[in-house]
Order: sequence, then C-alpha cells, then structure tokens
Amino acid sequence: MMDANKTLLMDKLPSPHGASAKPSQEEAEAAVRTLIAWAGDDPAREGLFDTPQRVVEAYREWFAGYDQDPEEHLLRTFEEVAGYHEMVLLRDIAFSSHCEHHLAPIIGTAHIAYHPNQRVVGISKMARLVELYARRLQIQEKMTAQIGQALFRVLQPKGVAVLIAAEHHCMTTRGVNKPGVALETQIFLGSFEHDAAMRREFLARIQG
Repeated sequence: MMDANKTLLMDKLPSPHGASAKPSQEEAEAAVRTLIAWAGDDPAREGLFDTPQRVVEAYREWFAGYDQDPEEHLLRTFEEVAGYHEMVLLRDIAFSSHCEHHLAPIIGTAHIAYHPNQRVVGISKMARLVELYARRLQIQEKMTAQIGQALFRVLQPKGVAVLIAAEHHCMTTRGVNKPGVALETQIFLGSFEHDAAMRREFLARIQG
C-alpha cells in the first residue's frame, strides 16, 4: 500500500504528459460537441451552437486549482500575536468541486482549525487553500487530507483539524438517486490527533 508521504509527493509531481500535451481550446470544444451529439442532440442547433465554448470557459474556472500551488498562499505568516496560543478556527467555508469518477458536482462546507505555534496565517489564505484544492477533480477523502497536511506542513502548528461535509451529485442525481445525503470526512494531526479534549472542542464549536 502506498504510504501517505509517497501519495503527497505524487500529488505535487507534474503531469507525466507535460504541459505541452494539454489540448487546445478548439480540441476541447470539439470534445464537448461530440458529447452533445452522443447524448442525442444536435450541437449545431441555435440553442447549443455556443455551448461548447461556454463549457470550456466553465471548465477553466472550475478547475483553476491546477494552475496554482495552494501551499504558496500559506507562506506569509505573522508572529506578532501577543502570545495567543489557543485554537484558530475558520468555520463554514463553502466550496464546490467535481468528482473525479463522474465529473459531477460536489457541493459542501469545510471547517478548518489549527493550534498555532508562535505564528498565524491570514484567514483568507485558509479559505483559499480550500478553494484551490476544491477546484480540481477530487474525491472528498483526498481533498480533506490535502488541506490538513498542507496546513500542517507549511505552517508547522502544534495541530490541525479539518472536517468537510458535502453532497455528491454523482450519488444524489444518478445511481442510487438519494438527494439530501451528505458525506463527512475529517483529519486530525498533531495535538488534535493526540488530545481528545481538543478534538471535542473543535467538533463542539463547529456544531455550535
């Protein structure tokens, strides 16, 4: 079984095909026209004629997380915190992502906390961390681990906690068709992993 460190290393490696292998916009639009025709409609009719271009532009926005390194947003930190050493919690970070198995939307909320070790990071950077990992093809378990481990690796706090709850449209709009079902995933690192009281406080605060 691949260990966590090797998995993280592979996540940071460039595509084996290289950047030059990325299809052009024209090729991407042609692929959308093919899918429209496969679905049974006419991509040349008025209502669908510009759809391939719109879909490609939407993909550019939805998957913008591939164009940036999420960890770069955590590099600027602040040490003038007047001795503050309690939990820092950012709740209710709404996000949208896409399932790597069906390309269906994942709509959810993330809660992130860390136990600072002499320095803190801007709260907008924590939200951006969620956004950039969400704007990739994902499974929720992987995304939860990526967010927690990036924050733990770069900020080097005493501990990190992440909990994500999301609805997966690959389950709610197809397959078993069970709307309203949410998947919860979590990761605890450092002090949150070893201190049950800290975990309970984190869970109580995000529920409160």
